[in-house]
Amino acid sequence: MASRFVLIENIRDSRPGKMSEAVEEEVLLPRHIKYAKRIMGVLPTETQGLDTSRMTILFFGVSGLDVLDGLSEVSCQDKADMVDWIYAQQILPNKSHSNLYQCGFRGGSFIGAPYQPTSSQNEVNISYNTSHIAMTYTALASLLVLGDDLSRVNREGVLAGVRHLQQKDGSFCSTAEGTENDMRFVYCACCVCYMLNDWKGMDVVKAAEFIKTSQSYDHGIAQGPLLESHGGSTFCAIASLSLMGRLDSTFSPAELERLKKWCIRRQQTGFNGRPNKPVDTCYSFWVGASLKLLGIGSLVDSAWNRRYILSTQCSITGGFSKWPECHPDPLHTYLGLCGLSLNGEKGVCPIHAALNISQRAADWLKTLHTNT
Repeated sequence: MASRFVLIENIRDSRPGKMSEAVEEEVLLPRHIKYAKRIMGVLPTETQGLDTSRMTILFFGVSGLDVLDGLSEVSCQDKADMVDWIYAQQILPNKSHSNLYQCGFRGGSFIGAPYQPTSSQNEVNISYNTSHIAMTYTALASLLVLGDDLSRVNREGVLAGVRHLQQKDGSFCSTAEGTENDMRFVYCACCVCYMLNDWKGMDVVKAAEFIKTSQSYDHGIAQGPLLESHGGSTFCAIASLSLMGRLDSTFSPAELERLKKWCIRRQQTGFNGRPNKPVDTCYSFWVGASLKLLGIGSLVDSAWNRRYILSTQCSITGGFSKWPECHPDPLHTYLGLCGLSLNGEKGVCPIHAALNISQRAADWLKTLHTNT
C-alpha cells in the first residue's frame, strides 16, 4: 500500500492546479438529470453510429436517472411507453421453435420491422432478426429499473438464445451469427441468468474455467486467455463469479490477494484500466466496483477519485466525459455517476455493484424472485 500512496503523492505534485480546481466542486445533479433525460430522447447526428445499440443508450439514460433519484420526473405514461418499446424488441420463438437460437432482445427497430408494442412483430421469419446478448442484458436491466415485473419476458427463448452463444471454451459470442467472444459477453450471460433466476442459459462450470484461464501473468484478468489484463474485463470476470457464487472457489486466496493488488494499483488521481495508461472516468466504476466485490472498497482514495470524476463534469449540458475538457457521452456519464455512488456521494443513490443497476432496482428484482 505504501507504494500506491507514494505514487499518488507524485501525481499530486505534478498536477496541483488541475486537481485543486475540483476540490470544492459540487456534483451538478439537476443538470445530470436533464442530460439523462435528453439521451433517452433525440441524440445528435454524430451519434447515428449507435443506432444498433439504442437499447444500451436507453439503459444509460433510465438507469442514470434512477441512480440520480430522478425517475419521478418521468411520467407514468412515458415509462409505460418505454417498457412497451423494450418488449417490442424481444425476438420471440416462432411456432416451430426453429429460431430459439436467435431469441432474446435486439438493440432497436433498425432492421425495419414495424413497431407493434401490443402484438408480436416476430412472427415474420427474418433470418437476420437476431438478438444481441448485451442488448438482452440492458433490456432486462432497464425493465427492472422501470418497475416492470418481467412477466412478458419469454424466458424459454431468452435462455435458449443465451445458451446457444456459449462456446466450447466457456466464453460467449454476442450474436448467433458468430462474432467476437470474450469476457464482456460472459458477464452479460451471467446477468441475464441471474435476473431471470435460471442458470439453464449457460454452463457455469465452463464459464468459470474460462474466467480462471483468462487471469494474466500480472494477475489482472483479460478478455480471454493469453491476452492483456484490463480493468473492464477484470470487472466482468469478478462480477460474473460473484453472481454465480463462485468467486472464492474459482481463485485461491493467494490468487485473490494478487488480483486485489492489481486492482488497487489502478488508482492514480482517478483509475486507469491498464498499467501506464491515463486515468479515465469509466474506470471509477469498472475498478471501483471490482474492489467492492473483492471486499476492499474501503481502500479506494475517495477524495482523489471524486476530484478526478468531477474534473470531467460538463457544467453546461451536464454529463461526464472520458477525460477533462472532452465532450460528455452517455457511457461515461452513467459510469461516472456509478463511480460517485461507490464513493458514497450525497444525492447519488447506492448501486448493486455486480449487476450495475441501482440497489433499489436490485431489491425489486429480489422481490420478484421471492414471489415466483
